[in-house]
Amino acid sequence: MSVATITEREFLQFQRFIFDAAGITMADGKQALVSGRLAKRLAHYQLASYGDYLRLLESRAQPAELQVAVDLLTTNETYFFREPKHFALLRDLAQEAHDKNRALRVWSAASSSGEEPYSIAMVLADVMGDDAPWEVLGTDISTRVLQRARSGHYPMERATQMPPAYLKRFCLKGQGSEAGTMLIERSLRQRVQFQHLNLNAPLPKVGTFDVIFLRNVMIYFSLETKRQVVARLLAQLRPGGYFLIGHSETLNDINDTLTAVAPSIYRKP
Repeated sequence: MSVATITEREFLQFQRFIFDAAGITMADGKQALVSGRLAKRLAHYQLASYGDYLRLLESRAQPAELQVAVDLLTTNETYFFREPKHFALLRDLAQEAHDKNRALRVWSAASSSGEEPYSIAMVLADVMGDDAPWEVLGTDISTRVLQRARSGHYPMERATQMPPAYLKRFCLKGQGSEAGTMLIERSLRQRVQFQHLNLNAPLPKVGTFDVIFLRNVMIYFSLETKRQVVARLLAQLRPGGYFLIGHSETLNDINDTLTAVAPSIYRKP
């Protein structure tokens, strides 16, 4: 069977599909991305066109396929200790919690394949101790990346920003056929909870947090979706808690209830 070409109309339908399913606004001109990522699914079901695949999704005849399509169309690119200023702040907050013998809860709300929540956990384990009352929750809309996150197994190049002492203490270096990879040490892996969650829908009971990371995900949302997502997350942030976004992002026109502490760092009054 020859490879189908995605038509302009089919692409527009997929733009609408991913917006409705995940609140993600897919930029124009991404036809190659959509066709490249979904071509195998057409082959799997022996479908002749992307329109046929969309009809399969909308018919709900294969309910699990909806999640497969969302997984394939959501982009995930991340590495350990991205944006060091955020981790410097986290270190200070962990020290304060440790000194006052307080618990600390941190939420990585778009955790992708787990590099961010594990980076958070390393700082907390280092400053507060392995047995201290800290918690890290990592959530994502993609079950595929959450599976990878739970395994804690990564290519070595993802760790170029990681402090060498952390690499030594919290990671196992791959040998033989696993050379060039690293594995997050089991006791740290067990301290991070991963949960499937759609930020664009009412949240399950996750409790309140001292710090929420929502980094490099708002770029995919429309203005209205950004407002709804941020409001939803802020309801789970305790007064005085910190809200961290990506360096290229801003909360201008999105939320005016927070105090800007530094670029990309906000505090709830």
